[in-house]
Amino acid sequence: MKLDAYTLVLLRRPAGAPRLTEKELDELQRRHVAFNARMREEGHALITGPVTDQPDPSLRGINVFRTSVEETRRLMRGDPLVKARRLEADVFTWLVPAGLLGDRPAAQITEE
Repeated sequence: MKLDAYTLVLLRRPAGAPRLTEKELDELQRRHVAFNARMREEGHALITGPVTDQPDPSLRGINVFRTSVEETRRLMRGDPLVKARRLEADVFTWLVPAGLLGDRPAAQITEE
């Protein structure tokens, strides 16, 4: 069986995240959205977006990257909300059937 490896990012609000003014939060959010758009435009990310109705309110968003775990961690350090410690990125490999999400996964794996 062939599998495609993508890198999944779960964005979480950490306990003890810094308190910021509405103005600061609005500016960080604007820059965060621009960062996500840039990741998609540059081909690093396949999808990025927030979640709602989640049972764990610390979970704030999900991203699927086409880059390795190490490269994705490096890229996520550039997210303004991660830099400001308002979000933390849990980064790990996600395996899906080959071709399911297109033809540009981070890697391909063959399992017997």
